[in-house]
Amino acid sequence: MRILAKRLKEAREGANLKQIDAAKKLGISNGTLSGYERSYRDPDTDILNKMAELYKVSVDWLLGKSDKPQLTEDESFEELINDPDLRRWYKELPKSKEEDLALLKRIWEAYKEG
Repeated sequence: MRILAKRLKEAREGANLKQIDAAKKLGISNGTLSGYERSYRDPDTDILNKMAELYKVSVDWLLGKSDKPQLTEDESFEELINDPDLRRWYKELPKSKEEDLALLKRIWEAYKEG
């Protein structure tokens, strides 16, 4: 079994989701999800990202590029600031770069809390 298929199933089960429930949350059919988990087909990037978000794992882990299922705090923050809309907002802030980064980290902390 290919690593992607194996990890998709492992991540879904780790999130305590039945295949049918995960498929509904992802907006795909149960047969499509089954095909991904059996390595009959590969998800497109949008679905892969949705799966990673739903299962709370990194795309790199799903693809076998990392041995760590979850991103570290720094990796999560780095991924956040690589969002094009957030990067544009970040560049437009009038403060010094150190103040900008401190503000962005405070926003990140508030976002994580919920």
